Amino acid sequence: MSPDPAPTRQWRVPPTLPALKLTGAVALLALALLLDGGDPVRLALAVLTAAALAGWAARDLIVPVRLAVDPDGITVVRGFAGHRRLPWSAVEKVTVDRRARRGLTSELLEIDAGESLHLFGRHDLGADPAEVAEALHEARPH
Repeated sequence: MSPDPAPTRQWRVPPTLPALKLTGAVALLALALLLDGGDPVRLALAVLTAAALAGWAARDLIVPVRLAVDPDGITVVRGFAGHRRLPWSAVEKVTVDRRARRGLTSELLEIDAGESLHLFGRHDLGADPAEVAEALHEARPH
């Protein structure tokens, strides 16, 4: 009997993130209505900004899984709500880009697939990018 294939691992947006974005959109609208002072431009800008924030939250709710890996390759989010399958043969390199600016360090997981580069931060993955990179390296067949 052959061993079961390795299960798919997924990394997703933390559930609190879209909730915070939606809360921010509602708070922005409430503040705009409270403080608009009869200025239609200020109100319109607040409505547009709240709509953009709500759209960003909607993407997190529609496509919470940003990255998945299995023995055959990697699946990454593409566009607003699509996915792209990358077989291991197409993945050239998986690295973590660390940058320090103004006393803060940021990390991005970089998946180089030749003609495309896929970047994921901690908020996209719900995990440390270095840990995800390690898991991808372990999942890749040798």
